[in-house]
Parts: sequence; structure tokens; C-alpha cells
Amino acid sequence: MSDYIAPVKDMRFVMDEIVGLDAIAALPGYEEATPDMADAILEEAAKFASGVLAPLNWIGDTQGCKLGPDGVVTADGWKEAYKAFCDAGWNGLASPTAYGGQGLPEAIGIAVKEMASSANLSFSLGPLLTGGAVAALLTCASDELKAIYLEKMISGEWTGTMNLTEPNAGSDLALIRSRAEPQADGSYRVFGQKIFITYGDHDMTDNIVHLVLARLPDAPAGVKGISLFLVPKFLVNADGSLGERNDAYCVSIEHKLGIHASPTCVMAFGDKGGAVGYLLGEANRGLEYMFIMMNEARMGVGLQGVALGERAYQQALGYARERKQGRDAVTGEALVTIDKHPDVRRMLMLMKSRVEACRAVTYFTAGLLDRAHAGTDPEQKKRDLFLAELLIPVVKGGGTEMAVEVTSLGIQVHGGMGFIEETGAAQHWRDSRITTIYEGTTGIQANDLIFRKLMRDQGATVKVVFSEVQGTADALLASGRPELRAIGAQLLGAKQAWFDATEWVLGNVRSDVSAVLTAALPYLNLAVLVCGGWMMGKAALAAANHLDSEAGDQRFYRSKIATAGFYADQLLAQAGAWSKVAMAGDAAIRGFGDVLFE
Repeated sequence: MSDYIAPVKDMRFVMDEIVGLDAIAALPGYEEATPDMADAILEEAAKFASGVLAPLNWIGDTQGCKLGPDGVVTADGWKEAYKAFCDAGWNGLASPTAYGGQGLPEAIGIAVKEMASSANLSFSLGPLLTGGAVAALLTCASDELKAIYLEKMISGEWTGTMNLTEPNAGSDLALIRSRAEPQADGSYRVFGQKIFITYGDHDMTDNIVHLVLARLPDAPAGVKGISLFLVPKFLVNADGSLGERNDAYCVSIEHKLGIHASPTCVMAFGDKGGAVGYLLGEANRGLEYMFIMMNEARMGVGLQGVALGERAYQQALGYARERKQGRDAVTGEALVTIDKHPDVRRMLMLMKSRVEACRAVTYFTAGLLDRAHAGTDPEQKKRDLFLAELLIPVVKGGGTEMAVEVTSLGIQVHGGMGFIEETGAAQHWRDSRITTIYEGTTGIQANDLIFRKLMRDQGATVKVVFSEVQGTADALLASGRPELRAIGAQLLGAKQAWFDATEWVLGNVRSDVSAVLTAALPYLNLAVLVCGGWMMGKAALAAANHLDSEAGDQRFYRSKIATAGFYADQLLAQAGAWSKVAMAGDAAIRGFGDVLFE
């Protein structure tokens, strides 16, 4: 079981060379996001992640959570670690200063989140859900509710949850049955059951703020009749102190494949007369508001994929450098460490290159959200927001699918020892497996990419991406370095493959929806592949500039170029195949009906 060391050097490289942290620091409100500030934050966060959170990862996996008479009991060390996390200010790093946050850009905060997720995914889920709840309250809560809840949630004194799924309503929220009855004092009584509620109950804080989707008595059917309610675990008195226990209880916790230390609760609202809740925003706009939380969560879950991939890669590399077996096929040397074997090197490079590509796409998207939030040009803010929203399903779908494959490769590098729990390699795969499911499955991300993002402006935003990719490819092709020109050629071909598939989707989305739905996941895979190649191309160009100036860590920059070249040869080369798969649609199975499954 290897220790976790935060990849601070790569994080800072991405911030500077891909995200453009200097430009974000020039935006109003982000002036403190200087390079020195970023260095100090990442250094301290790395210490906390490796020294406090990482040692609890194995403990949490083996102990899990327990539901006792007074609620959920977390694993040993959890309460102490959470208090230390909040006392250090990590919970409110990128939250508004008006409510006690530090007001730093997400371009910095996202690295801290990655470290926490790499060190201990189960722990990090609590702050992730709280951050999403904070974003929703900032958008749609009344000033009175903001004054009562936001500061305590941003400090971490209270946590937040997202209550969507019900036993009869998974991804199809139109089917939810939870209801809310208006009261004379302006509050509501909420009734219903929610399942799969992350950190729905725990013993780390005095209060938990549940955001619950429910229907009003006169609500229209379907998703247009869903409202969003704030339902605290404990009611809050006028002076801010905690009052009586609300009728919101965890009735059971799930026994899961992974993330054992994160309590996944079945929540019952209203079994004892009705849970007191407060309407957020306007009635029947709950799903719209919840998507604020959802987008925050989808970014966070995509980042979890990066984090788990990084942890698995570090462990696999450490093992491969120590494990001796076999003869070096090139030198003939006997009994060498397995990192000398070409196939093991290939697996390690697949892990490394895919993690770095997904990290760059995720951080780049966070930077776009910062620009959309703090920019001064309304048209540019809209363009940045549209581009970020286009990339969110790429971040979520791409990062999580990458994590499943990379953590599986980590087991493979370990050989038989990877299948033994004591090495810790299997935990990363087990923990990763849920990430492709919660906050919208990969199939849902694919549909979102096409039907909500691509079709929102008839492909105008994705054409902006094509133009940017073209510019990066042109710069690579113009380089005096043959290795960069080779990357550029692969990137150009991959961009064309994505362009062709996009034209096919745009041409068929209204006339042949079945074919496009069948193509959605291959199309997402293609987008993930090319966006990753775009970022790796930008990284190679930046690294070459540093090499030419003979400044900085030359070994690091040479590695960046080599990793980008490997990504181009081994991954971008697959773009044409994914494009063909997407454009095949459902032609092979059309008309066969259920006979296919006989």
C-alpha cells in the first residue's frame, strides 16, 4: 500500500500553461490568486492530504460506517480529520467572502479537491456535496435562508446533501412522489423517501442541510411540477442556535462495492408527522435549481476520476519499480524490476497519459467557470459558460470511465498481488466503479452532450472547440521539433474525425433519434479523446518553450512531451474508429426488436 504524494508540479503546470491562472488572477475579485498564493495553498493542501487524509483511506475502507440508535457513526479518525479540514479553511476555499469563504478561483480550489479525493475519496464526498448545496443556495435561496445557513455550511460547521433519487425514480425524476404541503407560517411539511443519499447522516457535524426535491399539491405532472426544499436535520432558532430535531431520519445505510466509509443513506422524511422544509426559489422550478448542484457535482465526480487514476498510477509505478521478475528483453539483464518490461511500461504510460489529459481538461473547464463568473464582458462570459457547460459531460464521463480503466490497469500491473486486498490496489478500482453511475451515468452524460449542449446552439459552441483544436494542431505542425509535428498530425486527424461525427449527429438528430441515441456514447468517447489530445498538445507546446529557454525542470518538460507523444500514438490514433462507430448508429440492429435478446 503506497503513500500518496500530490502531483503538485503537474497541477501547477496545468494551472499556468493550460488554464492561464495569471489571466484569471487579473479578473475582479480574484486578485489574490497570485502564483505565490497558489504555491502556498497547494503545498499546505498536499501536506494535509498525505499526512491526515491518506492514512485514513484504508481504515475507512475496512471499517465502513455503522447505523446506531443515534444515527450514523463514521470510521475511526473521521470526525477529527473533518474538524482539522474545516479549521484549516479548506471547506470554503472558493466560496464567497461575504459568507466567510476565501473567495479564491476554482482554478486553484480544484487542485485541493483533487488532492483530498486522491488521498481519501470517501472523506471527500462530504465536502463535495456541501459545496453543491452551497452553490444552489447562493442561486435560489431567500436572503433570510442565506443568512441562516450559508456561513455555517461554507465554514463546514454544517454539511449539505442532495436528495433526488427515490425507490421508484432513479434517473427519471419525473416519477418522484415525495410531496410538500404548505403551512400557515410559510413553511412546508415534506413527506417521502429518498435513497442513495451521500452523507445523509453522520456524526461529524451538529446539523445537516438537506436539499429535497418534492411536489406541491397543485403541481403539474412530470419534471415541470418539481420544487426544491431546504430541510434541516435540526431546526434553527431565531438566534441561530439549534432547535428541535426535524422529522428527517436515516433509516438504513447501503452496503456497497466501494467508498465504504461514505455513508450512503436511505432517508425518510415525514414519518412522524412531516419534516419542516422551506421552499427554495420559485415553485415548480426545483429541477432547474437542482441542476446547479448537479453540474457542481458532475465536475466534482469527474475530478474524482482524475484523483483515483492518479492514486492508482502512483501505486502501480511504485510497485513496478520494486518488483523484480523476468529478464530485460533489450539488455538481457536477468531479474529486473518489472518497470523495465515493455508491456508494463505501456500500461504505466497509458495510466499516466490518460490521467494527465483528463486533469488538464477538468482544470481548463474550472478556469472557464471562473471566467464566466468574474469576467467583465457579458458576451465573453456567455461564451465561456457555454463552453464550460459543453465540457462538463466530457469531464464527468471521460474522467470517470478513465478511472475505471486506469485503476483496473493498476491491478494488472500488480499481477496476482493486485487481486489481494492488502495491497490496496483493488480499493481504487472498487471506489472508482460508482463514479460512472452517480450524478448521472455515462450514458446520461452522452445524451446531455448531444441533446442539451450540442443542440442548444446547433453546434456553434463545439465549433469553437474545433477552431481551438485546429490552432493547437497548426502550432504543433509548425514546430521545428519532429516529435511535436507528429503530435500535431495525429491531433489534426482526430479533430477531423470528431468533426465528421458531429456533422452526422447534427444531420440525423431530428430525423433518426434512435440512431443518434445509439451513437451518443461513442460520440462522447470521441469528444473525450480529442479534448484530451488538445490539452496534451497544448502541454507539449508549453514544455517545448521551456526546453528552448533552458528554464525550469528540464526532465519534467521532456517527460511532458514524451507523454503527449504517447497519448497521440496510442490514443488519438483511435479517434477514426470511434467516429465510424458513432456514425454507424443502430443500423446493424434496426428492425430486429426483442428477437435480439432471445
